[in-house]
Amino acid sequence: MPELLSVRDLKIEATSYPPGEPPKRVTIVDGVSFDLQKGKVLGLIGESGAGKSTIGLSALAYGRGGAEITGGRVLLDGVDILPLGKSGIRRIRGARVCYVAQSAAAAFNPAHRLGDQVIEATVKHRLMTKEEARKRALYLFRVLGLPNPETFGERYPHQVSGGQLQRAMTAMALCSNPELIVFDEPTTALDVTTQIDVLAAIKHAIEETRTAALYITHDLAVVAQISDDIMVLRHGKMVEYGSVQQIIEEPKQDYTRALVNVRQEARAEAADQSSALLKIENISAQYSNGFKVLHDVSLHVPRGQTLAVVGESGSGKSTLARVITGLLPPSDGRISFDGKPLTPALKSRSREELRRIQLIYQMADTAMNPRQTVRDIIGRPLTFYDGLHGAAKTARVKELLDQIEMGNGFIDRYPAELSGGQKQRVAIARALAAKPELILCDEPTSALDPLVAEGILKLLLKLQEEAHLSYVFITHDIAIVRAIADSVAVMHSGKLVRFGPKSQALSPPFDDYTDLLLKSVPEMEIGWLERVLTTRRMESAGN
Repeated sequence: MPELLSVRDLKIEATSYPPGEPPKRVTIVDGVSFDLQKGKVLGLIGESGAGKSTIGLSALAYGRGGAEITGGRVLLDGVDILPLGKSGIRRIRGARVCYVAQSAAAAFNPAHRLGDQVIEATVKHRLMTKEEARKRALYLFRVLGLPNPETFGERYPHQVSGGQLQRAMTAMALCSNPELIVFDEPTTALDVTTQIDVLAAIKHAIEETRTAALYITHDLAVVAQISDDIMVLRHGKMVEYGSVQQIIEEPKQDYTRALVNVRQEARAEAADQSSALLKIENISAQYSNGFKVLHDVSLHVPRGQTLAVVGESGSGKSTLARVITGLLPPSDGRISFDGKPLTPALKSRSREELRRIQLIYQMADTAMNPRQTVRDIIGRPLTFYDGLHGAAKTARVKELLDQIEMGNGFIDRYPAELSGGQKQRVAIARALAAKPELILCDEPTSALDPLVAEGILKLLLKLQEEAHLSYVFITHDIAIVRAIADSVAVMHSGKLVRFGPKSQALSPPFDDYTDLLLKSVPEMEIGWLERVLTTRRMESAGN
């Protein structure tokens, strides 16, 4: 079968700006080659900064963040697209080759309705009339499990959850019936139950349309369900290339074996619960339009321990964090911190109350000012809370960069010069800068590959030991819950359906919803997705 995409000796360079030194060129992708046939999926996997997204974007003849393709060829149906020029490349992008970004929140225009953005490229390339494109979008909204598909396109980006927005971006890529789609972590922001539906929809679309795909991810369990072959990358070079079965079951290289082993490991149970630092009693919350999003939630976070809050997209996990931080004051109930009532509204809290509770956002892309350097981003809370300036502030920023294993070389970089994982680590350092007692972690490792994520989790556990920190860890990853949590809260439709120590919360008997969550955790087993979908269909038929 002829190759749809052939990449040969790809070399990509960028300019680095070391502090105190002249700019220099660095190679970020070095001599990578691969082939991709129609209807096939190649998974690109590796640690943050390995070059996965950079290689994926080369299929669109694009170099982000100052990156430049300086060598090699990218052939689409036998034609090298790199020399085509701007007009030729524009005819390809959004028509023959489409892209699903890692952060949909940063990719959508907040001023336009979702439906108009989903069909824009398809109509602009004259692939369909506006009416045909809208029908196609409606079909995709249904396939991707979006709520109220008939009216979903009328909403604006801020009116939907992060998981819904990511699925909308997948619909936008699929709308034009492209030959090749580059999926850049498309399920990163999704809970495990929704992830299954999206993976199934993507896989079905590829099989039906014979679309080829590059699937960029840090999750080997996910790539095992969606890909035919896997390329393992590190430092811009190919480490290993093979079939899914070979990579998962018989990895040849030490680095690949490490990636596989990290996914299979779990930590031992942590210490018993102690006195509560944070106590939430009968909390309800609603938006200004009267829509109730939390219903009579009660839980507590012991000092020096971790509460994991799990549930599907729209279950109320992140809303609970907003209530705790004061971004959304509760309509009923009370919150106590360290035995004292916590001021409900953020704007009314004292500087000390603000310092003691920090938040790590899910989407680092939208949580940072793109015009500020890493020095400014981490340094701001140091000035605000501790009054640090000049050399003292710089020294503390460098300490924090060392803690998150990035080093001083990143201190004067801008967010656009960082990978997704590096941005998230900077966000973690910014939270740590305030020396908080409680950190609300809203999916802080969702954008990281397993090895880097493990390092961040180890760092958080180390800091917890040293400073007796407490965490509220919002996640859809049950593996992370098992690894880091002391207690678990399961949320569904704004209600708390299960709460207790991890050993109890993750042990049977389960309520129906918790059982569904646990069964939806991807396993590093070829054919797992089909097995789960078959089980679901049988259970639905039985009901």
